Amino acid sequence: MSDLCDTVTLIFSDKLTKCITHGILTMTKRIQKKSNPVQKPPDSMAALRKAIAGQTKKELVDVLVEIAMEDRTVFRNLSTRFDVVSTPDELVSATRQAIADATDFDKRDVNHNFDYDLEAYGEVKRNLGRLIDLGALRVAMELSLELMKQGSYQVEMSDEGLMNEDIEDCLSVVLKSLKKCELPADELIAWCTAMLGNDRVEFIAKKEIESLSKRFQADANR
Repeated sequence: MSDLCDTVTLIFSDKLTKCITHGILTMTKRIQKKSNPVQKPPDSMAALRKAIAGQTKKELVDVLVEIAMEDRTVFRNLSTRFDVVSTPDELVSATRQAIADATDFDKRDVNHNFDYDLEAYGEVKRNLGRLIDLGALRVAMELSLELMKQGSYQVEMSDEGLMNEDIEDCLSVVLKSLKKCELPADELIAWCTAMLGNDRVEFIAKKEIESLSKRFQADANR
């Protein structure tokens, strides 16, 4: 029960901090990659924690679920914290949503180092790894194609392409698995070609993908 109270207090504290910092009434949608640590509100959370501690377990669970339904960032954090088990179909759906959130940006900020959802990129990487662990490598490959297409567009539209490293980090779990998989070489070569074709900036994980393609081509010629 204490852990549940701490979790609810932490969520409210984090949301309040962001409200004060940004001068709005809702949590910001994106997280800037490089920023100064956010300071906690000057008023302590003691009163809030005391109020939360007086609620029943069911009331606290209802509050957590309600907040998670309203805020995908909270949903992702809670799912990670409590190690929520998802079916492959749920993972695919969640990953597509995370890709959309991670690569989203305000077109008014084109050619600037705009904010983006770093936590969403983290979920993309986790989910790709989970799908691979479940034996759904082909599905992870398909989602990687979507990530490359949408992510490279985000990089292209930004100033310095700060999210390039995050995209490569997500793709690394798939590329690592492809090195030791037993899928047909022709299929792997086609995927590498499609990945390079989806890369609008022509440098995201390019060397590693080209290296894999050459390796698969050598295997196909044996």
